Amino acid sequence: MGGGGIPLDLILFAALALFLIFRLGSVLGKRTGHQKPTDIFGDKQGGERGDAPGSRDRSGEREDSAEENVIPMPGTRDEAAASPQMKGPAGSGLTQIKVADPSFDPDGFLEGARQAFEMIVKAYADGEGKTLKQLLSKDVYESFAAAIREREKAGHRMEDTLYGIDDAQIVDAGMQGNTASVTVKFVSQQVNVTYDAEDRVIEGDPNGIVAVTDVWTFQRNVKSRDPNWELVETSSPESESDGDADSDDGSSDSNGSSDSNGSHESGKDGKSGGQG
Repeated sequence: MGGGGIPLDLILFAALALFLIFRLGSVLGKRTGHQKPTDIFGDKQGGERGDAPGSRDRSGEREDSAEENVIPMPGTRDEAAASPQMKGPAGSGLTQIKVADPSFDPDGFLEGARQAFEMIVKAYADGEGKTLKQLLSKDVYESFAAAIREREKAGHRMEDTLYGIDDAQIVDAGMQGNTASVTVKFVSQQVNVTYDAEDRVIEGDPNGIVAVTDVWTFQRNVKSRDPNWELVETSSPESESDGDADSDDGSSDSNGSSDSNGSHESGKDGKSGGQG
């Protein structure tokens, strides 16, 4: 090599050094799994991007090693299949929902439905429209709200004490398009009393605990990111199906007294309204 130019081997070493610096920078710039991911909705969008839920590896480790560390949580497929609700009258419909939404857990749903029942009964008696609006479909909410306004306009006050839920069973379930529907039959012990403006009892017995049977239907769009279910229909089977025969039943007052329990009076209106 002559002529005082830059030696070729030096140029090659310089090019190699630049290449190594570039590669080192790209490696150091990658996530190691310790940084907070910027795509906080990554898991929820997995299905839309063609990835199966949980198939994307954020940490850069092999998927099979990540799966070895998975701890089974309530609501897994095996646990849902073992639920007694799956062997009940709604088993076929619950299976349809499970296929559409693998995260669906009948027992977990039933526990949530019991909590919703307690909250709705109390909110109706207390006239808490804000709570009701979060738990009811639009049609059922409007029916409940109208009953509350009518009660307040008359100067009446309602006390509904829920002493406990004796039984809660899923009696029907199924899919309509993307909408999952689950019907639950509740049997509860309540004291329902309505007072007038002068605090005189106009309906119910403050000292009488009665058995109340309600059938409530909840719905949810399984494609929605919102995990909550809405109450779309309510009814009281004894007062509807048994007719006059209920008058001889000790629990007929609570099932038939539409003014003493919001889940009966406004619930029946909500049934017709909720079904369009």
